[in-house]
Amino acid sequence: MVAAAAGAATLVASLIGPLSSLVAAVLLGAVLGNAGIVTPTLAPGFTFATKQLLRFGVVLLGLRLSLGDLAALGPATLGVVVVTVACTFFGTQWLGQRMGISRDLSLLVATGYSICGASAIVAVEGSTDAEEEEVLTAIGLVTLFGSLAVFALPFLAGVLGLSDVETGSWIGASTHDVAQVVAAASAAGGSAVMSTAVVVKLSRVVLLAPLVAGVNLHRARATDGASANRPPLLPTFVIGFLAAMLLRTTGLLPEGLISSARTIEGLVLSAALVGLGSGVRFARLRTLGPKPLVLGLTAWAVVACVSLAGVVLVN
Repeated sequence: MVAAAAGAATLVASLIGPLSSLVAAVLLGAVLGNAGIVTPTLAPGFTFATKQLLRFGVVLLGLRLSLGDLAALGPATLGVVVVTVACTFFGTQWLGQRMGISRDLSLLVATGYSICGASAIVAVEGSTDAEEEEVLTAIGLVTLFGSLAVFALPFLAGVLGLSDVETGSWIGASTHDVAQVVAAASAAGGSAVMSTAVVVKLSRVVLLAPLVAGVNLHRARATDGASANRPPLLPTFVIGFLAAMLLRTTGLLPEGLISSARTIEGLVLSAALVGLGSGVRFARLRTLGPKPLVLGLTAWAVVACVSLAGVVLVN
């Protein structure tokens, strides 16, 4: 059932421009869960997809980038990425808590906006006590505003007179999901825009490892050292992600294998998001209110403005 839904999500995403297969997978999973199709017999399979397949997908994500790709960006651009991620991550949490939004939901939104959208949200979700509805809300926000960025950023880059490299850097540093980055870069035009945007975006993905480590370290301190509640500093799947990146750096993997791994990664993460969506109940989403939408809009402005300022300053 999960495999069929993941395949359907991939097909739907291929037919609808900026829609990510991960987002389509969440929606299909939610439909299956709310329609009562996920019976107690099927539930363990959906749980397996949510937990185990997600971790495997994140590991495969590491094969997208090598240390050489990072070095090619140069220290100035990497500095822009780090500052953008830091401002978005901490600023969104600060805003969320001032608005009365739960710490967990604020953390999930901050992670999705600052790193890589839905993939980052579900990766850090295990380090929180967030409700499934909060996870879906965070994914919904990065989907909504990431999709708006696909149309807004190429237009604004033209109005501002940005070069291809500046446009690619801005799109890669501020757009949430990898698929949305590709769509926005395609709309902006030019191979330089696309190549720059993708590498800058993937440099943000690398920061997933220290971000998860920081979240878990903070949580360990908050539990006053209680071993039963202490999460590992770096989960095994995050270590696997870093190992995959180092393997890509060696240059031993043929391009055909990397391309196949990218396809498998998309299918595996889609399956994981089907499982996640199946546990969401639409009736409970209404209890969250309009505040998350305001947070999402404000955080989108933060990541766009900070990254644009950085890109203009270093170019």
